[in-house]
Amino acid sequence: MTFARELAQRVCAIRSDDLSEEAQYWNKIAVLDTVGVALAGTHEEAFTLLESVIDAPAGGPSLVLGSDRRVSALDAALLNGTAAHTLDFDNTIETLIGHISAVSVPALIAGGEAHGCSGADLLLGHAAAVETTRIGLALNPEHSEKGWHPTSTLGVIAVAAGCSRLLALSVEQTEMALALSASLAAGIKANFGTMTKPLHAGQCARGGLMAALLARKGYTASAEAFEHKQGFFELFGAGRRDVERVFESWGKPLLIVSPGASYKIYPCCYGTHSPVQAALDLVREYGPFEPDQIERIESRTTERALAHTNRPRPTTGLEAKFSVQYCVARALIDGKVGLDDFEREAWVEPRVRTLLERVHASTYDGPFYGNARFDARLKVVLRDGRVLEAKADEPAGRTVQNPVSRDAVDAKFVDCAKSVLGEQGAEAARARIWALDSISVRELTAALERNASPAGVKNRAAA
Repeated sequence: MTFARELAQRVCAIRSDDLSEEAQYWNKIAVLDTVGVALAGTHEEAFTLLESVIDAPAGGPSLVLGSDRRVSALDAALLNGTAAHTLDFDNTIETLIGHISAVSVPALIAGGEAHGCSGADLLLGHAAAVETTRIGLALNPEHSEKGWHPTSTLGVIAVAAGCSRLLALSVEQTEMALALSASLAAGIKANFGTMTKPLHAGQCARGGLMAALLARKGYTASAEAFEHKQGFFELFGAGRRDVERVFESWGKPLLIVSPGASYKIYPCCYGTHSPVQAALDLVREYGPFEPDQIERIESRTTERALAHTNRPRPTTGLEAKFSVQYCVARALIDGKVGLDDFEREAWVEPRVRTLLERVHASTYDGPFYGNARFDARLKVVLRDGRVLEAKADEPAGRTVQNPVSRDAVDAKFVDCAKSVLGEQGAEAARARIWALDSISVRELTAALERNASPAGVKNRAAA
């Protein structure tokens, strides 16, 4: 049996009855989190410039989130997927070493609205996409360390799986969708910190949905696309090909339940979260601090985290999100790190710019007490002679064992969505998402239109 066929059989075997109350809870958390950050992301240049280039004609079946425009399902997946990742505020999953809901949820919403799917179908598709991130177990960490961006290179396979399940494709059709998606994998880490990184997510969402739609029509691909001597595993494996790990614990339990996705409290690269958390721990005890109080800051994070976040002088908001120096400095002097800190050239404020020169980032190499990818140590030397130290072994929200709370995700959603939908609209959309298993995808998107009136929501949902 080919890898694509075995994977397809397992994807198709996932049923709504397999989704426990806990699984549905985390599915809804993922949709809520993703839609919120996508709505906020529509203000960003990475989205607006792409939208101007795509220039998709209105009149299609699928909503561009936060607007009153509907375009083709593939264009909506591309645009909304890009918006969902442009703030780098979306969830991640350890199996992928990347982001999953930002690539899958936009594709599932776009495809679901176009094809009249239910919210329950969407949740099932999301669970299938998350489960398929187990493909990362066969290739990572070498795949990621080589320089591929797993969010898009591996994520496109997960999205194809999720969209196949959304559309109730057969095993044979799902097999073709998965094999086809292997040829749509792309994304390099050299473009981190630029607009191209969120574009990876948009292209991934579009590619995964397109693979499922093409397979539904009878499009063909090689059943041996993964294991062929010139196939996916050989080309993307970077010396690793531990395929057995993909299936050995499949669905036991579903990944959406455990260990679950990781949710961001701070709108910046995950590699900065542990030192930011350590900085905020110091602020709670001693601060916040004035810049002239601080002589030197030493931030130590793992080599993998530092590789993406060692940017001592960020020049753009995107670079600031990937600057551990900036994020730590901002946390120490403001006692928070929020969306506003990456807008309106906040990174060039004199008070923070001066402090950046005193932040020294280096590698932490142990001893490790938590997740070795995220351990961090912070030392702040004050001009009065005090030396303050803090550590963070793992950011809050990393797994269901250290979960983000529903209240935190609800508040994050409203904060992100209200700039597009208004406060009342954001609250109405939040309620729709929590009821997703009992409504249609069209009822959901009716609540995600800019300036949607109650009557308009009702009419669109009934369409």
